[in-house]
Amino acid sequence: MDAVIIDSGGANLASLQFAFARLGASTEVSSEAAIIARAPRVVLPGVGCAADAMQRLRACGVAELLATLKQPVLGICLGMQLLFEHSEEGSTKCLGIVPETVRRLRAAPGRPVPHMGWNQLNPLRDDPILTGIAANDYVYFVHSYAAPLADVTLATTDYGNRLSAIVRKGNFWGAQFHPERSAATGARLLANFLRLE
Repeated sequence: MDAVIIDSGGANLASLQFAFARLGASTEVSSEAAIIARAPRVVLPGVGCAADAMQRLRACGVAELLATLKQPVLGICLGMQLLFEHSEEGSTKCLGIVPETVRRLRAAPGRPVPHMGWNQLNPLRDDPILTGIAANDYVYFVHSYAAPLADVTLATTDYGNRLSAIVRKGNFWGAQFHPERSAATGARLLANFLRLE
């Protein structure tokens, strides 16, 4: 098994498994802390509300486990936001791995919320997760909340303001976009993640 995908109740679990399978990787979906703790890599996906997702993670004992993991962990979309300390969505206390607050996007003419669609990446510095990913590569976003730029930001995207699109804190990475829906660039990011140890 190459990775465990945490069963956080999101609807994108099957599409994530298919995306990894296309790369020749085997995955297991689980919410059991013991299985997650033994995994070589862990993916924290998420679709929906931060408060509901955190409640599910706490109920199965995974919230307490996550911050202790030493293997590579990848948070995707809401899963990335949950890595942060706090979310404005329902004033939710999150996992606290990254000491920043995730904030609601502000709607403006031509920029509805949620932000839904293809947008470009702007890598800020080298990192193994970014190997083969170039400036202005397009990826697919669906989100209403976003992380600010911070020391952990590896790549940004612009939606009225610059937002964190990819972050890293130690062995924790996050992608605000959906790599499983982001064609070749998303596949590259997942392939890079599979090479992390």
